[in-house]
This record gives sequence, C-alpha cells and structure tokens, in this order.
Amino acid sequence: MKTKLEFALHFALAISASAQVSSNQIDAIFASLKSSDAPGAAILVIYNGLPVFRRGYGVTDLRTQTRIDGKTNFRLASFTKQFTAAAIMLLAHDGRLHYDDPLTDFFPEFPAYGKSITVRNLLNHTSGLDDYGELLMKQHPDTPPEKVPQILDAGVLKLLEQKAAPKFRSGTKWEYSNSGYAVLAMIVEKVSGKSFGTFLQERIFVPLKMKNTLAYEKGKNEVPHRAYGHSKTGGAWQETDQSPTSAVLGDGGIYSSLDDLAKWDRSLRDHTLLSEAEMQPALTPVQPADGPARTSEGGPISYGFGWFLDPYRGHKRMSHDGSTIGFRTTIQRFPDDKLTIVVLANRADVDPQGLALTVADLYLGSKR
Repeated sequence: MKTKLEFALHFALAISASAQVSSNQIDAIFASLKSSDAPGAAILVIYNGLPVFRRGYGVTDLRTQTRIDGKTNFRLASFTKQFTAAAIMLLAHDGRLHYDDPLTDFFPEFPAYGKSITVRNLLNHTSGLDDYGELLMKQHPDTPPEKVPQILDAGVLKLLEQKAAPKFRSGTKWEYSNSGYAVLAMIVEKVSGKSFGTFLQERIFVPLKMKNTLAYEKGKNEVPHRAYGHSKTGGAWQETDQSPTSAVLGDGGIYSSLDDLAKWDRSLRDHTLLSEAEMQPALTPVQPADGPARTSEGGPISYGFGWFLDPYRGHKRMSHDGSTIGFRTTIQRFPDDKLTIVVLANRADVDPQGLALTVADLYLGSKR
C-alpha cells in the first residue's frame, strides 16, 4: 500500500515523464479515426502506473451513433487468451490441476493421442490440435458463413474428438491454436464445476472490480455499453458483429473496456491475482522439441501462456492482438519501461498493433 508521499512522488514522476509526450502527439496518430458517424476505436496509454491518455474515436454502432469512450465494451477476440490462461493458472494456484496433466485426465473419452497433450501444450500452442474453424466449415460445405450455426466451446471439444490423430506430435512444433484455448475453457468448467463465465467473474473480474467485463453468452447475459463490429463493403460501413465462431468463449469471447483493462493492467503490475513467481510460466517462451517456435511464414516467435513475448526494438514486451469479424484489438505491455498501450477498434480496416507501436515509439524513442 503506497503512502500519500509515495503516491505523490509516483504521480509527479509520471506527469514529468509523460510531459515529454503530449496528448496532441498521440491524438494525431489516431486522427483518421475521428468521426461522428463511423465506427472507430478506444485508446489507453498507461505510463508509470497512471493513465496518461484515454480517448475514444467514432461511434459504437451506426444505429444509435453513441460516441465511443472509456466505458465502451469491445469484443477482445484473441486478446481474451490471457484471461483464459489466467483462469487455468488460478486453478494451478489452488492445486486443482497441474500444467503437465494430460488432456485425457479431464476428458477420458478423448482419442488416445490426448494422453500426450498436456495443459501446458494447450497454453503455449504446441498441442497439435486441428483448427476448429476449418473442421466446422467442413461440416457445412457449400454453406455461406452467415448461414453456419454458431458453435460453442463444448462443440469444439466434440469436433476435436472426431479426429483420429493430431496435426503433429504435441510439444514438437508451435502452431497458434484457437482450438487449444476453447479446450482450456472446458477444462476450467470441468475442474471448477462452474461455467467458464462464472469462474472468470468470481476469480478475476469481481476481485479486480472489472464491473463491465464479461464472457458474452447470447441469451444469458448482455454487454453493457456495447460496441458492435463493422466492415466496409463497397465503400459503405456494414455491421459485421457475429460469425459462426463468435460464441466460443475461451479463445476470444470476452468483452471489456479501457476503464476495466486499466484495472487488469494494474493487477499484472502489482501481482494481485498471481505472485511474480506464479506468473513466470506465462512469461517463459516455449521451446518446441523440433526447434525454435516459428510463425506460419517462418519468422521466429516467442509465446508463453496467453502472451506473445517478442521484444520490440530491444525493449522487453508482453503483448497480444485480437482479430475477428468487425473487431481489431491489441495490448502492448513494456514492463521494464512501465508502459502499456491498449487499442480497441470496432472496425476491420485498422492495424491496432501498428498504431500502438507508433505510440510506444514516442515513449521509448529517447531510451533506444
């Protein structure tokens, strides 16, 4: 707990350092998103533990044209994965599971190859599980995507159980896997005896006072201050908010806002939910047996549990992007530099990571 003097010094340091970067400089980076009738984005910059820039651009939807602000909730898409990983880590903290427990310990009916897939493999994308989106579309050939019924996390598990073999032997390669994170959500439910959304509320969102953050389940809850996704078609904006995979929670189903994500960032900085030692597995890059982790294009990649760990221009970084129909998001954390940048967009034509790193350059440039 900081004393008043410590807080005052902390605040003065943040203001002094951030004075080198003006709000106008940051605002200029997002100038193209300014609009009173088009979708846009919300931007948060936290420096030395304090929010130094928090601003919304554009509107939440074309019907109400409500202005985006710090309370607007966006679908995080794969940004969600750090929360799913945290849920698993909390169960490990409780002693209710271990990272090297095999998949078949939780789901005995899974094919035999599940015996070699561990919780750790699911967390760091070395499971070898097939992509559930591709499996789903194969079940609905010649069907337009908008006509394909939405699948849930439990449905993902059933699709995977129909496969007789993995794409590769677990632990040997790295391949980004939405399927793995859907399965992790099911493990949370199996171990805790609670729905994934309820577990997140009880163990993460409520303790951190993230009052408007939730795993959205149509017909079960509603997203407050909701932004809807949009794409531009033929030069005009169209609402493109849901896809056949939008109901899967573990890989991308959380909605949150700048105000709540500032609380999440603080919890990571202060180790509120998990100790520094307990967070280490999440911040340790995976080392596949067959060689360094690489992207599908062949470039090197570093990944822990729900976090990309690739440095940026020599600065330690933990980050994650999200991309789904009508939404683009990113969180870029530079822990050694005490800098966090969040960009949440409800339009498909922006590059949140590129924009966030342009902001980061304003703060990190003098340190390079």
